[in-house]
Amino acid sequence: MKHLCCLILFLTFFNAFAEKKYQRTYFENGNIQSEGWTENNQKIKYWKFYYQNGTLKKEGHFSAGKEIKYWKFYTKSGNIDKEGHFKNGKKTNWWLFYDTMQKVNHKCQLKDNQKNGYCLMYKNEKLVAAAKYKAGKKIKEWTTFASFKKENKLSDLI
Repeated sequence: MKHLCCLILFLTFFNAFAEKKYQRTYFENGNIQSEGWTENNQKIKYWKFYYQNGTLKKEGHFSAGKEIKYWKFYTKSGNIDKEGHFKNGKKTNWWLFYDTMQKVNHKCQLKDNQKNGYCLMYKNEKLVAAAKYKAGKKIKEWTTFASFKKENKLSDLI
């Protein structure tokens, strides 16, 4: 099996005050693979990552090599796939997941990379079902918006 290796080239611009570098890596075909800032060999600040075909794969912020803040992920064709928050390299808060038409098909509350809170399922941009999770385990499910609304306050979703 032939393995495709990545040819890594570094373009650096030095910050006058610290060991900060702007880094770019490239695929063997010459397309950019990633770009962003490093400090002491750890990713910091805003980064972009690409598929081998040149389309954007994901983008977001790092601090000391760990994902933080808001990130967006894309399909190879360039459509939005999912987006959400990171804290210390772990998915947290609300995450949105998209269908092939780039409409939200579900959104979930996460904590430490696990479902923790509500997950809401949509069809044609309308809420059709919901579930509640604790530490990754489903503890309750509603199959209609009416049944969900009967047992929950919409303010619980904030």
